[in-house]
Amino acid sequence: MRITDLMIKEVMIMDLQAVSKEAAIDELIASLTSSGRINDPILFKEMILKREGESSTGIGGGIAMPHAKTKAVNEPTVVFAKSTPGVEYESLDGEPAHLFFMIAAPEGAANTHLRTLAALSKLLIDSDFIAQLMNTTTPDEVAALFDEKQAEADAKEEAKQAAKAAKEAEQQKANAREQEATASLTGGEGAEPFVVAVTACPTGIAHTFMAEDALIKKAQEMGVAIRVETNGSEGAGTPLTADEIRRASGVIVAADKKVEMDRFDGKPVLQRPVSDGIRKPEELIRKAMNGEAPVYRSSGQAANGEESSGERVSVGSKIYKDLMNGISHMLPFVVGGGILLAVSFLLEQTLGQDNALVKLLQTIGGGDGAFFFLIPILAGFIAMSIGDRPALMPGMVGGLMAVHSNAGFLGGLAAGFLAGYVVIFLRKLLKGLPKAIDGLKPILLYPVLGLLITGTIMYFIFDPIFGGINTWLVNVLNNLGTGNAVILGLILGGMMSIDMGGPFNKAAYTFAIGVFTSSGNTNGMMMAAVMAGGMVPPLAIALATTFFKNKFTEQERKSGLTNYVLGLSFITEGAIPFAAADPLRILTSCIIGSAVAGGLTQLWHLNIPAPHGGIFVAALANNGSLVAAALFLLAVLIGAVIAGLILGIWKKVIVK
Repeated sequence: MRITDLMIKEVMIMDLQAVSKEAAIDELIASLTSSGRINDPILFKEMILKREGESSTGIGGGIAMPHAKTKAVNEPTVVFAKSTPGVEYESLDGEPAHLFFMIAAPEGAANTHLRTLAALSKLLIDSDFIAQLMNTTTPDEVAALFDEKQAEADAKEEAKQAAKAAKEAEQQKANAREQEATASLTGGEGAEPFVVAVTACPTGIAHTFMAEDALIKKAQEMGVAIRVETNGSEGAGTPLTADEIRRASGVIVAADKKVEMDRFDGKPVLQRPVSDGIRKPEELIRKAMNGEAPVYRSSGQAANGEESSGERVSVGSKIYKDLMNGISHMLPFVVGGGILLAVSFLLEQTLGQDNALVKLLQTIGGGDGAFFFLIPILAGFIAMSIGDRPALMPGMVGGLMAVHSNAGFLGGLAAGFLAGYVVIFLRKLLKGLPKAIDGLKPILLYPVLGLLITGTIMYFIFDPIFGGINTWLVNVLNNLGTGNAVILGLILGGMMSIDMGGPFNKAAYTFAIGVFTSSGNTNGMMMAAVMAGGMVPPLAIALATTFFKNKFTEQERKSGLTNYVLGLSFITEGAIPFAAADPLRILTSCIIGSAVAGGLTQLWHLNIPAPHGGIFVAALANNGSLVAAALFLLAVLIGAVIAGLILGIWKKVIVK
């Protein structure tokens, strides 16, 4: 398949009008929509922005490659666009983007399509080719240039169009590298050093292969033999062998997602973002070749506790990373169980609590189903982030003990960190044992001793302490005076807008979830505050773009309309692109509006017994009270109007 089979002329934009990042994304999506290549532009944009939130796809050198793999795509397509003045795209090199390649891949994209997209990514490494693209003026010229360039591709590029041929070609190269590495180890004259690398990005259809190509090309220039494993959409392509890893001087892991690391135990491993594989291949290869990287241990602790840069990881960063690992794995249980629980509460109003369907939904989503796993999952994956897989089981059991002892979320957090560091302690304690029993450590010693120590400390120390704290906290919240409740609502509501999905937002939401579950899924007062606070930012932006049209570009006004839906659905992240473009005005106005909304929910004693859903669960307020539901919506509306007015008045008029 040719690249131009996906990069069709009908969707090309030879004179991109956008001047901002989101406007560029909207203009590219509009081209896909008008040609019928996607069926749900809102979902597609959501997935594009989600990928942008992980790291900018403005890879530098004037190129941006926004991409998404989603069911919103009908046919795999690449939209080419050119902007002569350039667009401020938050590129990795800080320079404007001039050439855009928006990649739309369906969920079930065939391997042939994905390999074609990978081939496109590799072509964009060639600076001469980029210069030629900048001089094109018509879609025909672009298509002809790509056809000519692809026709010149070497045997490896062509071999990648068939999986069998790709494996055969890679095996031949691997054999050649093995011979070179052997010569290097024996001190042969002119022998090359040998390094291995893994490249991966969350989507796996662009950056993964661009990093692979950049590393291979730079290694050839430096006279270094290299083997690269790609973790793309098809999984691990051309996986590294145990012998290659054993013989390598060092390992490069250029990845923005989790890859299998245990196989690198005892090797110098340089862990960097996938963008560094594209932008800094020489630095990575040189450091890996010279062993200038921490020695990786399967416990996740680098030698001397240092990062590849030589700088010690801050305690705060480490705690945040571990905590987010637990929360990110817990959230699907919160959302899935919470929505089913909310639906059951709605049905209960008309069908009664003894109805079979109501009982089914409450069993699946509530304390006997999804919600039962919240704290064990949170604790288990916090522990796993610290102590790797041996810590998962002790962490989950510790979290379960916290549930049964009423230690709640606080006990679960403590169990996760406890189990993780217990396993770290055991690794150091058992380090001196004979090598003959190394195989027993992961299957016997770590599980048994880790569970015993974690469980004992939880039973005798943590559970009583955090159980008491949790009971006290619930009692205090249940008996808060109106004034104190309003202050707490102001704080929680405002926190939801400080970083819109970041640490502050997650901290407020996790606190509300903890109170909700600790009360037996009945005390939703804090949930009302955080939900109202989280709904305000998208709605405020939607209102501002509607009533202050001269303060926003046409593309921003179109994007603002989607924020009505996102805000009503309690999806705060819809405001992130606007906040990224104008952080001072957007964040300030939204924090004020969210704080007001959160405070009003407490002033009016509103209770939302569901952890997610936005307007769709408003009817559950105060056990189905229509007055309470109206007041909740009024609180959200007041907060959104205040934030929208502040933003609209503060923002400057756009001069055309």
